[in-house]
Amino acid sequence: MRLTVDFPSVIHRDGPAEIARLATAIEEIGYDEIDMFDHVINGYPIPGRELAPYPATMPLLEALVTLGYIAAVTERVGLGTEVLVLPQRQPALAAKQFSTIDTLSGGRLRVGVGVGWQESEYDALGMDFHTRGKAMDEAIALMQACWRDETIDFSGEHFSSEAMAMEPKPPQGGGIPLWIGGVSRAALRRAGRVGDGWMATGVLGEEAVDSIATVKAEAERAGRDPDALGFQCQLAMPPRAGDPSTREFWARIPDVVATAAAAQEVGYGWAAVNVTGVFVAGARSIDAMIEQLGLLHDAIRAETG
Repeated sequence: MRLTVDFPSVIHRDGPAEIARLATAIEEIGYDEIDMFDHVINGYPIPGRELAPYPATMPLLEALVTLGYIAAVTERVGLGTEVLVLPQRQPALAAKQFSTIDTLSGGRLRVGVGVGWQESEYDALGMDFHTRGKAMDEAIALMQACWRDETIDFSGEHFSSEAMAMEPKPPQGGGIPLWIGGVSRAALRRAGRVGDGWMATGVLGEEAVDSIATVKAEAERAGRDPDALGFQCQLAMPPRAGDPSTREFWARIPDVVATAAAAQEVGYGWAAVNVTGVFVAGARSIDAMIEQLGLLHDAIRAETG
């Protein structure tokens, strides 16, 4: 089983040198990838606004800038987003940013994208929350054209490009792995239709079996090989205030290992460790995080290979 970590923005308080130290330690431990979570801006709770699962003031480093920084201090470990809220970003610019990270990291990038849930964030960024599904499909197609085509011609309802070029192309070419996150039926269909894989959070048991089957069936309908797709599960939901089960999980190594084994059994080939969860569960220093990540890595590997 391949193992990735969701990198913790909370450690920005320790300074850039400690961010670099944690990233290099994750590589040295043997994890396969470092992923960044994405929100640009968060809304305070006001009347009429959907209640967010975390505080508006939760610190979040910008995903692509941070991956560029991590690329400079690592050599082997993969880099990715889990997941970037693509429809609220301009896709040609996102394509350039992804291509640049792939170039500067020597082809180590995996792109994970989703449509997000926070309407106020879309509003603040000047994008339309209510058409995000259609915008997502267009953005994916335009990004892949930027990575692949010498002349970029694209015409959609939301985005367009006429006789444009983008260089340099990423080392992985138009084949930068692009995975789809989300649990809606639309996300599952999109993963099968255009994705290289599907990313889930805390989706296990029969729900996982059904979701993976849906992705594969959609791939077959699109004339694609369902066995070529990858599947990843973050092993627990992110920690929530007032919910001890989400705030203590990553300290219970036997439970983490059992969950990873169960995920592998239903068809996941990747497992994600949430390092913010590791922090919340008690590893409050960089040294403590590194120690716990090493224990988790070795225990999961011993069980799942």
